[in-house]
Amino acid sequence: MLRRAVLQLALCGAAPALAAPVGLTVLDAAGQPLADAVVAVYVAGAPAQAPAGATAELAQRQKTFVPGVLAVQTGTAVQFPNFDTVRHHVYSFSPTKVFEIKLYAGTPAAPVVFDKPGTAVLGCNIHDEMRAYVVVTDGQHYGRSDGRGVWRAPDVVPGEYTLRIWHPRLREPGGLTERVLRI
Repeated sequence: MLRRAVLQLALCGAAPALAAPVGLTVLDAAGQPLADAVVAVYVAGAPAQAPAGATAELAQRQKTFVPGVLAVQTGTAVQFPNFDTVRHHVYSFSPTKVFEIKLYAGTPAAPVVFDKPGTAVLGCNIHDEMRAYVVVTDGQHYGRSDGRGVWRAPDVVPGEYTLRIWHPRLREPGGLTERVLRI
């Protein structure tokens, strides 16, 4: 288990008050890159909502959820296409979003709208080894770290932000660590 995430922040040069790219590397307690960490940057008192019509996809392939961690903004509709030759029964009993898509093949007619921030743990009622996470954020900038632990935001205006990082192996409450960030 990880005790905490260690961050390295890289701010590309920018004049004051101009938006600039921001990147960071998420490392585990042993200093190794941490893939699939969800990074979100928040402006105090200004929760962000997904634009109208925002969609995402969490597929099932070879009895696995792809991706295993999905980061979306509050209000995003997520589709759950099944590309396997077997049927799946996708569910979440998490307070962030309780839902159930009973045994199905193909793509369900209606997506699931994730309308509250938090983390939803997903499973398949038929295949117990299948697990995925939908991390719903109301942060202005968000995403998932790549295989090298790197996450980037293209246009961040200088200021003070709250930075939250989530990963299923973090020991902090809910797998979440939080820091104040001044850019």
